[in-house]
Amino acid sequence: MGNDDHRRRKTPCGFCMAVFKWIPVLFITAVIAWSYYAYVVELCIRNSQNRIGMIFMLLFYHLFLTLFMWSYWRTIMTSVGRMPDQWRIPDEEVTRLFRADSPDTQKRILNNFARDLPVTNRTMNGSVRFCEKCKIIKPDRAHHCSVCSCCVLKMDHHCPWVNNCVNFYNYKYFVLFLGYALVYCLYVAFTALHDFVDFWKVGAYDNNGYSAQGQLNATGMGRFHILFLFFIALMFAISLVSLFGYHIYLVLVNRTTLESFRAPIFRVGGPDKNGYNLGRYANFCEVFGDDWQYWFLPVFSSRGDGYSYPTSSDQSRVSTTSPVQRYDAMGDTATSRLDGNPTDKLIGASPLDTTNHHHNQSPHQVRSPSAQPIQQLQQQQAPPSPYLDELEERLEQVANGQSLSSSTAVVKSSQQAEREANGAAVFIDMVGDHPLAGVDPAKDSPRPPNGDLPV
Repeated sequence: MGNDDHRRRKTPCGFCMAVFKWIPVLFITAVIAWSYYAYVVELCIRNSQNRIGMIFMLLFYHLFLTLFMWSYWRTIMTSVGRMPDQWRIPDEEVTRLFRADSPDTQKRILNNFARDLPVTNRTMNGSVRFCEKCKIIKPDRAHHCSVCSCCVLKMDHHCPWVNNCVNFYNYKYFVLFLGYALVYCLYVAFTALHDFVDFWKVGAYDNNGYSAQGQLNATGMGRFHILFLFFIALMFAISLVSLFGYHIYLVLVNRTTLESFRAPIFRVGGPDKNGYNLGRYANFCEVFGDDWQYWFLPVFSSRGDGYSYPTSSDQSRVSTTSPVQRYDAMGDTATSRLDGNPTDKLIGASPLDTTNHHHNQSPHQVRSPSAQPIQQLQQQQAPPSPYLDELEERLEQVANGQSLSSSTAVVKSSQQAEREANGAAVFIDMVGDHPLAGVDPAKDSPRPPNGDLPV
């Protein structure tokens, strides 16, 4: 119930509204009570000819009915809870907030008050979410319900058929209620199908109203109870299939009904419908718990406290070694998730080579972390053997201290020349017109400089 529910009931109008909201619950309860009479008394006891079959029918019927009513009762009677005092803003702060001259001032007041609270959701202008009616900071995934007159943790929607908000505390009960209601309706319709078909058959009846083939009573009202029992069970089953299937989908993607229509806005990342999606199994365990023994029982076993929830970005940071970059769409950072350059993550994966060489190096060139592709390219472009004699001659000139006549000199040691004769690659070092006497390029440049091509 809401925080202001007791105050509103003191007035005659509030009392009438409280009674009026219980009408859908009373209607469902009356339908279930009538279905119990129609199935147990009219279908099983008065119309069944097989006593063993009747016992098994009643056994499974009462099992499904118990689970169905247990889940329904827990969904109705579970309270939406009350916000702790640390989420409530003092009256003097509320006065300052309402008297603020600009939205930026209000934003600063709210952000300052919520700096120690576990909130990641924001409004469209980047401010902390604040409820003006409850005077509290809204926890993540919480919303104000106008029917309950309070803020509800992880509010899914307000359901008039249970006269309660589907929220963090009773969402598991609500899903089980839908599932067991569907199973109950399908079981009743399936077991009443044979008698429903017999209703349309015409035969000879004895003094007791039964035919030799065991058809329905032709004179009493029992056959009309069974007829409407089949129709109502089938009608409710068809409507529950879509509703139950939709909420199973919401459980598997970790999303509420409100979030499916309006995506939550995160302080880092902006609007994201999949912000709480942790994977199907983790999403299921967040609602139904980690112990499988309590999954299908209307016993509270959900994870968390209802005030903070793990996000998909938190899971990504734990499962990967490199941090996941997220951008703030609310104004705290300069770029948003949509404005981020997709190549930003590549920077740092291939580190820049900052080694100073004696030749000009392009500042935008990135050295490959592996030298194998370069060696393969060098082997493919190895010089032909007729140039070996010319290279040896130039090496002798360098050893004698003579300058090279060309602006481009090829310096090779005897060991490199031998590797060259065996088909190895030759590196060209762009050194200009300077003499290279007494210089061993194999020591000064242990690997080919960036930007130079092998010949």
